[in-house]
Amino acid sequence: MEILGGGRLEVRIGPADVGKRVSVRQAVPGGAAGSRFTDAVGVLTSWDDGVLIVTRRSGERVRVEESALVAGKVVPQTPPRRRGPAADHAELARVSSRGWQPLETQRLGDWLLRAADGFTRRANSALPLGDPGLPLDEALLRVRRWYAERGLTPTVQVATGGTDTQEALAEALTAHGWTREVSALVRVGALAPLADAGPQAVDRVGLSRTVDAAWLRRYQRKGVGATALKVLGAGPSVWFATVPGGAGDEAPAAIGRCVVDGRWAGFMAVEVAPEHRRQGLARGVMAALARRALDEGASAAWLQVETDNAPALALYDDLGFTTHHTYHHYQFRSPGQE
Repeated sequence: MEILGGGRLEVRIGPADVGKRVSVRQAVPGGAAGSRFTDAVGVLTSWDDGVLIVTRRSGERVRVEESALVAGKVVPQTPPRRRGPAADHAELARVSSRGWQPLETQRLGDWLLRAADGFTRRANSALPLGDPGLPLDEALLRVRRWYAERGLTPTVQVATGGTDTQEALAEALTAHGWTREVSALVRVGALAPLADAGPQAVDRVGLSRTVDAAWLRRYQRKGVGATALKVLGAGPSVWFATVPGGAGDEAPAAIGRCVVDGRWAGFMAVEVAPEHRRQGLARGVMAALARRALDEGASAAWLQVETDNAPALALYDDLGFTTHHTYHHYQFRSPGQE
């Protein structure tokens, strides 16, 4: 905050600063002594009719009445870079899309419309990576029609909280009646340390280019059929990891999937049977996959994890992953649609 002589605060932002990263403080009516103000840092995504919207890194929208604004300033657009491989949102979005490929795509300017018979939101959402080539109203109508023709809920994947992310688009989607449904973190880390992450279990991990029936029995996604198999098997260089279960187990003790794409290795579907947890199997799976990715020339790792998956977040923290940005799926539901 800007604190002037005598302890005064000053508002140093205005409507012309929409799109910039700001720090604001607003008065809270009736607040108790010592808690009369609240602060927010994020992208100023709108300033209309006396109301400011600040979108935080997590995608949360903070509504600030102009009349309650007591301090505000523009702050550096990008915080000091966190540990981990350098990349902007667009690079990671393209890499992650190649690692989880839909069955059908169509270009809409710099947007990519993706469909895979409803198997996962990632493979059934529009990925905006620039200008759609149309006014936003028209582009969103095209998106809605394209997904409706396929019997799918119109969905757009939007990123916040990183370099070159899409806070303004998230705000525009909200204004057009789209609802944020699911959020996940995109996390990155150095690949080499992962190769030594699970020394006690790595020798138990088998690697294959294809999935088998046993691997699929451990996989927790719903609706695994022909479409899912095509999505799972597609990518620049795909590897599947399996740790066999004990005698009489129908499913493996642990599984994982990795897609190697240039310098990046993406980790997905790392799952451990409840009765086999706390044995280092997830670390062993990731170590085995990381070793193979290093052999293919990769040096950086990425993964996606939903924001409420506390056990996975703790594991990835311990393995050195840091949050690069957050992505959200915005959906449009017609009146009366569940």
